[in-house]
Amino acid sequence: MIPMLLFWFAVMGLVYGLMTYYLKPKQSQVLANGDLVIPRAQDGHFYSPGSINGREVMFLVDTGASLVSVSEPLAQAAGVNGGVPTTFHTANGERAGRVVDGVTVVLGPLRVSNVKVGVGLSLGDDKQALLGQSFLSKFDISLGQKQMVLRAR
Repeated sequence: MIPMLLFWFAVMGLVYGLMTYYLKPKQSQVLANGDLVIPRAQDGHFYSPGSINGREVMFLVDTGASLVSVSEPLAQAAGVNGGVPTTFHTANGERAGRVVDGVTVVLGPLRVSNVKVGVGLSLGDDKQALLGQSFLSKFDISLGQKQMVLRAR
């Protein structure tokens, strides 16, 4: 009985380890010409580390979003203060928030100052932010089946 139990624990551990490795997002790469290549994750989205006002975040790249968007706790931690109260119209309905100008956003080698950021998003993780067109519109974007490439204009 005990050997069989140990066998199944080993199998479950192996499956867990393989799934953790398989589902782990691949890292973004900077090419010699300065392009940023972001691989598509297993869930079909694009994730890449960056920063907002120097505060490290994991961006979910969303070409359909108008603004870079963060949660209130992340905004406070990154010094994204003030702004204009507004109502955001999202795929999940309306949400009260605020829009702040003058924020510095960095994604790999790509840096933009004076970005508009929406505050009030909830992604379930206060270290994650949505990277929208208020940043992305400054770059040429190529979207492929397995990767997204951002190139400075």
